[in-house]
Amino acid sequence: MITREVREWIEKVERGQYNYEDAMYVFSQFASCLTRDELKLIKEKLKNIM
Repeated sequence: MITREVREWIEKVERGQYNYEDAMYVFSQFASCLTRDELKLIKEKLKNIM
């Protein structure tokens, strides 16, 4: 289950509020808590953005 923190991060990435380095830094803060399925879901959402 994707948490509020992850949803907010995805929304900010979609709106372009992060540069690449900042987005990756924030992602690294919570990435270790995600399951493989959650990571795949995030990857698919990010692919749809670009």
